[in-house]
Amino acid sequence: MAHPFARLAFSLYALPGGPPQRPGLLRVAADEGSCIQTEVWALPPAAFGDFVAAIPTPLGIGTLWLADGTAQKGFLVEAAGVAGAVDITQFGGWRSYVAGAAAA
Repeated sequence: MAHPFARLAFSLYALPGGPPQRPGLLRVAADEGSCIQTEVWALPPAAFGDFVAAIPTPLGIGTLWLADGTAQKGFLVEAAGVAGAVDITQFGGWRSYVAGAAAA
């Protein structure tokens, strides 16, 4: 049985501020967003806590349901954090957005 969050999608934003530029992944209903390409990184459990403690607001860590049905911890943005951000969902991922912006 699929997890209820597995039916949700995401919107991807280029957050204001920086440098560096930062992506914001916002969980939304399936009919409001898209599948977004992500990267999966590995950290030792002890390092994960230190890493999370250094994450700046409005970013946080949540559970991401991947296309293969697995759940991973990953960056999410608070809904209020996308005020003034640019919706870049149509790029399908952060790396595609950066490549497109560099080519423009």
